[in-house]
Amino acid sequence: MKTFSLDEAQTLLPVLQSLMKNAMESKETAETIAEELQQLSQRIFMNGGTLVRISEVAKRRAQHDKAVQQVKDTLAEIDSIGVQVKDLDSGLLDFPYRLGEEIVLLCWRMGETEITHWHTLDSGFAGRQALDERFKRSHKQKPN
Repeated sequence: MKTFSLDEAQTLLPVLQSLMKNAMESKETAETIAEELQQLSQRIFMNGGTLVRISEVAKRRAQHDKAVQQVKDTLAEIDSIGVQVKDLDSGLLDFPYRLGEEIVLLCWRMGETEITHWHTLDSGFAGRQALDERFKRSHKQKPN
């Protein structure tokens, strides 16, 4: 597991914020199109059939598939950096960090200007705590 220094994680935020924004927008697009297609399917079922422009439906399905693939590709790119996407809807990311002999997670969410919180591997977001002196002392710690 790759670990990050606090400086390294902070430096990655602009790139990760852009990637997360793209993934979140693509997810929203995919969900909107999926809902449209579901509603069309229900109308067809309720009416016992209906006139459908096949080319338009095919175009929307292709747009849906493209948006889903964009989400997958973006999440794979973030994962390849070594950062963990914990919640795409809120833009929650975790950065593995070595605190003494323990691995903990630096925690950042879309809208935050910098990383100011952390939690243990077991506690998750509910156990989120403000960074303290231990992180400031090891602020220049070299990543592995």
